[in-house]
Amino acid sequence: MASLKDMRVRIASTKATQKITKAMQMVAASKLRRAQSAAEAARPYAEKMDAVISNIAGAAAGSPVAPALLAGTGNDQVHLFLVCTGERGLSGAFNSSIVRLARERALALMNQGKEVKFFCVGRKGYEQLRRTFERQIVEHVELRSVRQLGFVNADDIAKKVIARFNAGEFDVCTLFYSRF
Repeated sequence: MASLKDMRVRIASTKATQKITKAMQMVAASKLRRAQSAAEAARPYAEKMDAVISNIAGAAAGSPVAPALLAGTGNDQVHLFLVCTGERGLSGAFNSSIVRLARERALALMNQGKEVKFFCVGRKGYEQLRRTFERQIVEHVELRSVRQLGFVNADDIAKKVIARFNAGEFDVCTLFYSRF
């Protein structure tokens, strides 16, 4: 049986752990609020940008002088799936729902006789897709070392996708991501 002193030490240790846990919770809540406000502030810009790009793509569809990236190749035989997931776990259905949607779409296209390739951004999506589509994964980008994601990271990925399109590696690119 524990002595009175052992019990006091254990109680003090538990209280210290509670203080540390409370501090970690406050830091996490602060980070979450900051991320939510940044996502909400960017939403109007993203919606307007989506409308502008859709308008440009719609206008370029019938034009013979439109760039191939906007007008398309006219084929839909080879599909590239750009699957964007997280680097770390503990995010519930965030990663698995993105991968499930991409997997279902890939199987449907493969049943139609189409070729499907995967470009994975994020470790979690890559790990899940690797089990069934290892030979179809053409590239994998890990961003675990990146502290703050920004335009530079998106630009690097976009350049890789555009280079693959210009090389004639695919006809259609579909982006799989989660909307906040």
